[in-house]
Amino acid sequence: MMEQRGRDPADTRDPRNQYPPELMRRFELYFKAPSTSKPKVVRDIRAESIGHLVAVRGIVTRATEVKPMMAVATYTCDQCGAETYQPIQSPTFMPLIMCPSQECVTNKSGGRLYLQTRGSKFVKFQELRIQEHSDQVPVGNIPRSMTVYTRGENTRLAQPGDHVAITGIFLPLLRTGFLQAAQGLLSETYLEAHSITLMNKSEDDELGNEELTEEELRSITEEGFYEKLAGSIAPEIYGHEDVKKALLLLLVGGVEQAPKGMKIRGNINICLMGDPGVAKSQLLSYIDRLAARSQYTTGRGSSGVGLTAAVMKDPLTGEMTLEGGALVLADQGICCIDEFDKMADADRTAIHEVMEQQTISIAKAGIMTSLNARCSILAAANPAYGRYNPRKSIEQNIQLPAALLSRFDLLWLIQDKPDADADLRLAQHITYVHQHSRQPPTHFTPIDMKLMRRYIALCKRRQPVVPESLADYITAAYVEMRKEARVSSDTTFTSARTLLSILRLSTALARLRMMDTVEKEDVNEAMRLMEMSKDSLQPDKSSTSRAQRPADIIFSLVRELATEGRGGSGGVVRMAEAEQRCVSRGFTPAQFQEALEEYEELNVWQINQARTRITFV
Repeated sequence: MMEQRGRDPADTRDPRNQYPPELMRRFELYFKAPSTSKPKVVRDIRAESIGHLVAVRGIVTRATEVKPMMAVATYTCDQCGAETYQPIQSPTFMPLIMCPSQECVTNKSGGRLYLQTRGSKFVKFQELRIQEHSDQVPVGNIPRSMTVYTRGENTRLAQPGDHVAITGIFLPLLRTGFLQAAQGLLSETYLEAHSITLMNKSEDDELGNEELTEEELRSITEEGFYEKLAGSIAPEIYGHEDVKKALLLLLVGGVEQAPKGMKIRGNINICLMGDPGVAKSQLLSYIDRLAARSQYTTGRGSSGVGLTAAVMKDPLTGEMTLEGGALVLADQGICCIDEFDKMADADRTAIHEVMEQQTISIAKAGIMTSLNARCSILAAANPAYGRYNPRKSIEQNIQLPAALLSRFDLLWLIQDKPDADADLRLAQHITYVHQHSRQPPTHFTPIDMKLMRRYIALCKRRQPVVPESLADYITAAYVEMRKEARVSSDTTFTSARTLLSILRLSTALARLRMMDTVEKEDVNEAMRLMEMSKDSLQPDKSSTSRAQRPADIIFSLVRELATEGRGGSGGVVRMAEAEQRCVSRGFTPAQFQEALEEYEELNVWQINQARTRITFV
């Protein structure tokens, strides 16, 4: 305004006082590498790439916050009021002091220039560090990393833990003045980012956000798709059908509830406990590759700080900052922890808060904050004596605190029992995989990883609810479970968390079927999984007594109901009550119907025409 007041509008502006193009430009120009070129690894970018457009892929290890960076400095003169612009190209600049306008030079008034921050132009600036993938590191080396500078709209595109491909110009970092003298002839290098694309973890393609086609959906959701999806998880590993179903539900996750003032987690936590050599670590590493966001750590290789968050000194500013650990980087994903039993107790307590509250609270070095860690935890552990010892109780075998065990929705005990037929099939499977590097032909073709990943992402968008009609059914089943736990002096801990686990597993199953309401079959399947995981923990009774057939156990359950007189009166049992009792014990409705018909033929009981009552003869 001062300048306009003192100047005739007809005059032409001094060339030094004209608006620089950087100030007038309303767009940003970036280059993208041709689609045919493959991204290189950090190690392959050498001196010949300086000044060239290169494409690199790696994992983002840290990202600074976005700060403004000056692009054009604007000054006003205190004598003549003329505005002067100084475009800034380098990382440092020397401010102008004397006014260069014609008026000041002619009058020799020596006007001083003052920087006007409101008139200057700033651009967004963020610094990333990317590190090469662990599978691209040569033998005996440590992963290399590279600094990436992003400006303008390229900022905030990547978070730590993302797999990215960055196209940019590889440049030396030019220092001036004293710093240049200090660094001598050496020069730091950085990558000026032009385009950032998020990548898939294992393959070299971009993160697939495109919708599934009708054909692909049909291929997944055909008959028996739940078994097919579960069988597609690590198809090279023989058996473990129920464990794979549980892992599939872990990938999908339940629905998170947030009533006012509290939060109920939707993530499912699973612990695989088992003898050596039952492919626990292989299952973990497969889930780690399949999940969109995941971290893989081992018990001894990670400290409590490495899992939660460490206070670091920022090399740029010198202030204390928080560096997220494995659980923070796996936010909204899965954290796989192997050798869970070998962890030090002090480090294991860091996981307690994450598993239920889904946050990490920190108060150290003057930083008080709570970080989000909304991740599912998949832990693998060996029993206390290396192998499961059937002569000892479950507590002595597991040796994990009850506070931790109750936070796991499912705890599987995978035992390696000698059995001639199963051993033969397992050995044939392993030798076939070893010969042909693929799983033996099965009655279905496993779904490939990319399609699984996209289908799971689609399932996660659903928010199924539990209808009123099922609420009573679930509560009755839970009360029954508590009662059983009390009667049978059950060593596994049944608490209110068990009820939440059933709800989580049911909503995950409804998500998997792409439905918006939970159905009775979902609850039954969730209860069956809970029951199977409990059964895996029970000591094997078949060694002492002969194995009971499902029909016999169902008969004894119904007879129990009749003697209690709860399901009816004096030898009459309501069908619905009997079926609910049997299903909650892990039997399928089909097995229940078979047992009914078998004992009806033997004339042990009679069923009325409407099939609502069972009367003992």
